[in-house]
Amino acid sequence: MTDTLVSLIHTERAALADDLAGLTDAQWAAPSLCDGWCVEEVVAHLTSAATMTPARWIRSMLLAGFRPAVHNRRRTAEHRGATPAATLARFREVSASTTAPSGHTAAWLGEVVVHGQDARRALGLASGPSVGSATEVARFFVSRNFAVPSARNAAGLRLEATDGPFTAGAGPIVRGSTEALVLAMAGRPAVLPDLTGDGVAVLRARIGGPGPGPAQSSAG
Repeated sequence: MTDTLVSLIHTERAALADDLAGLTDAQWAAPSLCDGWCVEEVVAHLTSAATMTPARWIRSMLLAGFRPAVHNRRRTAEHRGATPAATLARFREVSASTTAPSGHTAAWLGEVVVHGQDARRALGLASGPSVGSATEVARFFVSRNFAVPSARNAAGLRLEATDGPFTAGAGPIVRGSTEALVLAMAGRPAVLPDLTGDGVAVLRARIGGPGPGPAQSSAG
C-alpha cells in the first residue's frame, strides 16, 4: 500500500506542477483557499514537505518553539524562489521525492491533494486529483486527526462520494465528489456549495462558510 501511495503522491505533484505552469504573476500572488497563503506560498510549502525528514522537522519545530505556524512560515520562505518560475522549478525538482517528515504516507498524499486544490480552486482551474488519490486521503482523514481536525469534522456524519467508492460514518448524510469531501474534512468552507444532504448544515457549523443558496436547499 505504501508504494501505491508514494506513486500517487508523485503523480499528483507532477500534475499540479503542469497545471500551474502557465500562471501569470498576478495568479501566483492570488490568495489560495489556505488562509494567509497565496498560490506561490502553497507551492513552496509543498516543496518544503517533500524535503523534510523527521530530524529536520524536529529541529525546525524546536527552533520555532513548537509553533507550527512559525515553522511553516520559515520553511515556506526557505523554499520560495526569487520568482514564481523559480518556485515552480524547485517544486518540480522534488516531485519524485520519497522524503517526508514521518511515515504517515497518506497524510503526505493529503498535503498535495488539499493544497493542490487550495491553489486550483482559488484560480478557477477545473482540474484536480484523481478519484483514487482523493479516496485514499478521504479514508485517512476520516480515521484520525493529523495536521487537520478531519476526523472531528466528519464525526457523526454519513459521508458518501458520488464519483467513487468512499463511504464512511453514520448520521446526517453529506454527499459530493470525493475531492469535495476531502476538502470539507480539511476545513475548507469554499467546497460547501458542492455538497448536498442534511449533514452539510452540521459541517457548516463546524468549519464555517456561507449559508445555503437557492440551489442548495437540500443541504440545509
